[in-house]
Amino acid sequence: MTHLNIGEIEKIIPHRYPMLLIDQVLNLSSGHSAQALHSVSNNELFVSASSKTNPVFPSPLIIEAMAQTGAVALLSMADFKGKTAYFGGIQKAAFFDQAYPGDQLLLTTELTKIKRNIGLGKGIAQVGDKKIAEAELTFMIG
Repeated sequence: MTHLNIGEIEKIIPHRYPMLLIDQVLNLSSGHSAQALHSVSNNELFVSASSKTNPVFPSPLIIEAMAQTGAVALLSMADFKGKTAYFGGIQKAAFFDQAYPGDQLLLTTELTKIKRNIGLGKGIAQVGDKKIAEAELTFMIG
């Protein structure tokens, strides 16, 4: 298992501020899974713009953060180093709660199948011990 800081993440996936949605990778098992953190802040434009009275981290961006976590697991494989992973789609998604400023999102994405240049994965987003979202994701390697 490997820990990655923001600079190391940026060497693997092309995302940059404001669309890089993972702050650090806590655990990385190349080609298998990754676990990452995103610290939700009211200073993020898409959070502060969501509501003046009850700002939240938008649900579509929770999915994107899970996809970025999976992309790190996929692109850290020797076969895919230096390539780009494209978010191919969502097979299923469920949302159970919101993430608010001050929350730390724990994102876990497990790659369930890799065939040639297509990967499938399952992502889970948690705040503390509470699961707030899950999704089945498709990745395509370019």
